[in-house]
Amino acid sequence: MKYVYLTLITASLFLSCKHDKKGHDAKSGATKIVDKIHYDKEKHLANVKQLTFGGDNAEAYFSTDDKAVVFQAKNPAWGAACDRIYTMNIDKPLGKDEIPKMISNGLGRTTCSFFINDNKNVIYASTHEASADCPPVPKKEDHGGKYIWPVYDTFDIYVADLDGKIIKKLTNEKGYDAEPTVSPQGDKIVFTSTRSGDLELWTMDVNGKNLHQVTHELGYDGGAFFSPDGKKLIFRSSRPKTPEAIKEYKDLLADGLVMPTHMELYVCNVDGSDLKKITDLGSANWAPYFHPNGKKVIFSTNHHKAKHDGFNLFMINTDGTGLEQITYDAIFDAFPMFSYDGKKLIFSSNRNNHGTHDTNLFIADWVE
Repeated sequence: MKYVYLTLITASLFLSCKHDKKGHDAKSGATKIVDKIHYDKEKHLANVKQLTFGGDNAEAYFSTDDKAVVFQAKNPAWGAACDRIYTMNIDKPLGKDEIPKMISNGLGRTTCSFFINDNKNVIYASTHEASADCPPVPKKEDHGGKYIWPVYDTFDIYVADLDGKIIKKLTNEKGYDAEPTVSPQGDKIVFTSTRSGDLELWTMDVNGKNLHQVTHELGYDGGAFFSPDGKKLIFRSSRPKTPEAIKEYKDLLADGLVMPTHMELYVCNVDGSDLKKITDLGSANWAPYFHPNGKKVIFSTNHHKAKHDGFNLFMINTDGTGLEQITYDAIFDAFPMFSYDGKKLIFSSNRNNHGTHDTNLFIADWVE
């Protein structure tokens, strides 16, 4: 689900951007004139390398030995009509016509993959048990023109080996179960579920046992990751407050939809205690990930854009201070993850896509 909204966000941006002297292209959403992979202001990034070259590639997450990533992609040239799960070594960028190794089974829609700590298995969510076909993407025209994401109630979470064999199904409840990530210690999984009637965070052991509900307040809590010591969670949430906003949220959720235009970041202990809101920026703040020191968070936001028509990576302290811009692509930077040794950052971007719709993976050395 985390990547479902990449397609929708970028589609919205493509329709809203205007061509100007900075190189924005209204038709494609590309940084067409400024075709480069590294901007001068990106002082925290060095030796930036492009790993993929076509399609929609996102949510790339490191193996614990930092040698490989697992990611999802939609690329008709690879036979992927909707998101599939792939893996690749970080020291071997894909060739122009090269297809990475697919881990998912090619059925349904998949999302949110992550390595289990043995680096021999991954978890991901899939709709394949409900249908072999890609589920339909809702049209905002059918919902009053609202900017919406689908929350497919056919998503469940699976463990698969690197050859694609499904080892175990971890969730069996009716409704949406997706967005799983694993703690650095390898003992816990956090995920988002509608099993309580709302989109809440839950944790479970890596074998699917000892379920615990983490969040309880009305709103879409999702995209959660563990802190380096495994004691805290960072996540993004929409928390409707007014009667009108609450009704709109509930009505959309009843139709399997959410509207993600207003999201802020929250930190809490793994059990849900000591919950703190760390951003109050307005607009959409999402895709957070802990800095290796556990005291900062990197995330994607469009709060700084006058028309909210582009996303960049920012860093902020977990007490809400010290906001700093990290990336500067004109259109889209998101889905950051630090390597486990803290030396590299991987992210998705529309940079250097030569006037196409392509979103690719980029990796860089991290400079403090």
